[in-house]
Amino acid sequence: MMTETIALHSNSEWLLILLASFIIGLTKAGLKGVDMLSVTLMAIVFGSKTSTGIVLPLLCLADIAAVAYYNRHAEWKHFKKLTPWMLVGILLGVYLGRDMDEAIFRKIMAIIILVTIVIALVMEYRKSKEVPSHPMFVVTTGLAAGFTTMIGNLAGAFSNLYFLAMRVDKNSFIGTGAWIFLIINLFKLPLQIFFWKNITVQSLKVDALLIPTLAIGFVAGIFIVGKIRDEQYRKVVLILTLAGSILMLLRR
Repeated sequence: MMTETIALHSNSEWLLILLASFIIGLTKAGLKGVDMLSVTLMAIVFGSKTSTGIVLPLLCLADIAAVAYYNRHAEWKHFKKLTPWMLVGILLGVYLGRDMDEAIFRKIMAIIILVTIVIALVMEYRKSKEVPSHPMFVVTTGLAAGFTTMIGNLAGAFSNLYFLAMRVDKNSFIGTGAWIFLIINLFKLPLQIFFWKNITVQSLKVDALLIPTLAIGFVAGIFIVGKIRDEQYRKVVLILTLAGSILMLLRR
């Protein structure tokens, strides 16, 4: 039963989920790439499927804060391109994700992300200014982001790669992503409540206890991101996303 699954029995478990909620705040404030660490920490305590039900309401709250702070920086052309395909990917995740072996799926996604990041790093090293123009780039990135966000809240890696490839500036990266993920995560809420049934009164009680650290993480993230120059931001996102995907690949 869900009430048994989300029971916390030790201070170390509380420490892990408090840290995870703090990291979610950092991520939504614009420190992209560390989100996979929060996913990993939550899954260690609750298990993969149950943890997505606890994380999602926290993501929605942080998305609202991010939209309020970065709203003026959104680039709507990217929103219109990516969001519809992410919604389709979510529906595929609802249909296919119930019986999927999560460990195998996670490792496959980690390998795909690692390969893509290596390509992005090579392009960065060569100072390439080329921007992908083929429609299939948007389609595949959007579907992958939507599917992975439904299975394990892993869309951040694919959306990061999309915005890096499009070479948007720091604030546009964060502002556009904030709007996309607010819509995407609100869309996921009823699906997880009524189809996967992993958002319950008990899980929301846990979320309520995590709101303070979520808020502290968001404020800290705003401060940190403000100190990162625009030309450095791409490298920070690439490095953090690379580290997160390696962590996900090594996790048992």
